Amino acid sequence: MPFIQELLKYRSLSIVGLEKNTGKTECLNYVLDRLPLDKIRVGVSSIGLDGERTDQVTRSSKPEIILREGVLFTTSEKHYKQRRIISELIEVEDQHTSLGRLITARAVSSGKVMLSGPPSSQSLRRWIDRLKTNYNVDLCIIDGALSRLSPASPAISEAMILATGAALSMSINELINKTAFTVELIGIEKSKKKISDLLAEKPSGVWNYNSLNRNFSPLYESAFTLEREFNGVGNEGDHKKSAQSEFDTIFISGALTDRLLKKLSLGKREITKEVVVRDFTKIFITPLTYRNFIKRGGKISVLQRSNLIAVCVNPVSPNGYSLDSNMLCKELEAKIGLPVYDIFNYN
Repeated sequence: MPFIQELLKYRSLSIVGLEKNTGKTECLNYVLDRLPLDKIRVGVSSIGLDGERTDQVTRSSKPEIILREGVLFTTSEKHYKQRRIISELIEVEDQHTSLGRLITARAVSSGKVMLSGPPSSQSLRRWIDRLKTNYNVDLCIIDGALSRLSPASPAISEAMILATGAALSMSINELINKTAFTVELIGIEKSKKKISDLLAEKPSGVWNYNSLNRNFSPLYESAFTLEREFNGVGNEGDHKKSAQSEFDTIFISGALTDRLLKKLSLGKREITKEVVVRDFTKIFITPLTYRNFIKRGGKISVLQRSNLIAVCVNPVSPNGYSLDSNMLCKELEAKIGLPVYDIFNYN
């Protein structure tokens, strides 16, 4: 695939799927098989469990993860013992997960592994930093879990590959529309306004913000408690109360939900303000709510924008139903304006 060369520009990559059985593992194997290991050092892990031979829900067979000699991998003690590969143990973490301690090893031969790595976004960031610092890894690859886009956050990985397919919908039109909306959210523009560090560090809350003097005032405690409004104004320097300023931005530290966006759409002053979220993985809204907000003059931007490298499709659903691959790729490409690859038919 042409995007393999593009991956070499980045230090970290997430491969995420919009639904189970959309070909995420096949995509991971494709990438791992074609990376130039004579030029770069590669590390791989998973935020969930991947590489099992049988789907635990459908009981159907699944593709296994295949590593080449030289690749570093991190998995749990339980699944390290089940590996079918010759490897060199290089680190055992003190931190325990539900499947035991995390083990990092280097593949000495080609073989198959099951990956069950760092369980949280924070631990993923630490894993990337550790592999870069301690083992000079050039590219860290994260295999995302079922319908979990958090590893694709630019706060964790620099680049991402999105997997979609017939498992998401057996209707080509519905599949295209759902995938295109996700791609649209991924492509939301980065805000040109400088959010103060003091505000950006807030773990939660919905905040009014003035991008000129950097004053901010809490608006709601969170997207889920909209009836609980705050009062007062914060200042970047001393965070003391000050006179009400003219706010031009709403910063959402947590999730942007349908309910919150609908509430902001009703306010004459709020609709004129730029809504800023951390990144696309914090957006949980329907296309209808989003379109209505934009149509009314609203604007949504992000602090960090993700780099979508490729969209891959699996035209076959778990129950054996198959979509027309050529039609799916062609129509999805036209909809999103990006190349789309059928990972099962691309050589």
